[in-house]
Amino acid sequence: MHLSSSAELRAFDATARCGSMSAAARLLGIRQPTVSAHIASLEQSFGVELFQRHGRRIVLTGFGRLLHEITQRIYRGEEQAVALLLAARQGYQGLLTIGAIGPHNVMPMVKRFREQNPTVRVVVAVGDSREVVHRVLDQKDDIGILLHAVDDERVHCLPLRKQPLVVFAPTTHPLARCETLTLSDLNGVEFVLREDGSHTRQVFESGLAAAGVKVRCSVEMGSREAVREAVAQGLGLGVVARTAFVPDSRVLELKVEGLNMHTHVHVICLRERKEAALIKGFLELVGELSARRP
Repeated sequence: MHLSSSAELRAFDATARCGSMSAAARLLGIRQPTVSAHIASLEQSFGVELFQRHGRRIVLTGFGRLLHEITQRIYRGEEQAVALLLAARQGYQGLLTIGAIGPHNVMPMVKRFREQNPTVRVVVAVGDSREVVHRVLDQKDDIGILLHAVDDERVHCLPLRKQPLVVFAPTTHPLARCETLTLSDLNGVEFVLREDGSHTRQVFESGLAAAGVKVRCSVEMGSREAVREAVAQGLGLGVVARTAFVPDSRVLELKVEGLNMHTHVHVICLRERKEAALIKGFLELVGELSARRP
């Protein structure tokens, strides 16, 4: 029995990350049969099954998941080392990577962090909530910022602040002429909403359902910016967190009595990494910001 080669472990890790051998081959820049051979060699040499095959789809076995927890630490650490060296080439002495669902909550934190740590380079990746959590779990990002708590024993989750939802409309919409509205005034009204899975949408629709109100989703968009533009073009009303409401002469906020809905900004990191110097510094900053809010 021989020790596995780095190429075999890398092929396994890439396949586990990508969910298929063909995607892993593209990621590694090699042929798919080579990836298959590397994984077969691992399984045959050590008498283990790493993946279950379901047609073209493959799923990690229990043993495969255990091995992937180790290999992802190895190769994510390698990627972080390369990123740090590239940052050093540009004159920086550290690197902090952040995943966020949008720029509005993260930028004030980044600004404060950079003021306190001018020699640290910050890289921000924007994605949906699931991507933010997965990037932290995969150690692609040090920090994640999203609009709900994460119930996972591997994750350290720190609440920051609640932020109310606001409803807005194109200036040409009939409801835009109303000084105040009630939730019932929204019944049956067409809205431009984020995709299924959006936490803001879930909070909004749950709040409406509790009030016996149902709106119509006329258009579904994949980003806040797209929602704002669709509303500005008259495709329906929109809803966002107040911090994400960007002034635009084509839209205005509606005053809706009873709209007592909010999302809750949380900051996450891997529990095992919360004492790492830069991560700890960022979390302390978040704690200070949270303490200053009423």
